[in-house]
Amino acid sequence: MDPVIVYMKTLKSEAEPGTRWQYNTGETNLIGVLVAKATGKSISEYLSEKIWKPYGMSQEGEWLLNEGGKEISGCCISATVRDYALFGNFALNGGKIGGNAIVPDGWFAKAGTKQEDIGIPGRGYGYQWWTFDDGSFAAQGIFGQGIFIDPATNLVIATNGNWPSASPDEQKDQRIAFFDAVKAYVKAEPPAS
Repeated sequence: MDPVIVYMKTLKSEAEPGTRWQYNTGETNLIGVLVAKATGKSISEYLSEKIWKPYGMSQEGEWLLNEGGKEISGCCISATVRDYALFGNFALNGGKIGGNAIVPDGWFAKAGTKQEDIGIPGRGYGYQWWTFDDGSFAAQGIFGQGIFIDPATNLVIATNGNWPSASPDEQKDQRIAFFDAVKAYVKAEPPAS
């Protein structure tokens, strides 16, 4: 049995399903288990087949494995910053490759929209994406890696990092400030010549 399932079975439910939102990487790990079961492929094989190779990523990504030899789907994809940016572009374009929909039409628009309030003004959580009330959304890795997408300005920002600890608040806030600064620059009127 998959170690994720074995571990998750040991945990007690903190609330009735659907009554309280709480970010939990374990549940994202379960999504990976479900995708693998539904497709009959490892999630890295499925990602490679459906998105990575068809979208033209520049390098093979690496995905850390758990003790059972399965990908840790709640984290741990190592990719080039260029390939993170390409994935962001894939999301920005609604999950299409060459005009063919890889994900259901409108899914990324819904996924990047606040579905849950996280208690921080202007921010929320969608379907596996951190959201901002201006319509932008982001994947935010715990050691500084991230993908920021702003459909209003057609902007994708990819970052990689080496934070000394997992998700320090100061560095998370600095990353969001960086995204905001780039977005403001893109939106600004060009100087008169």
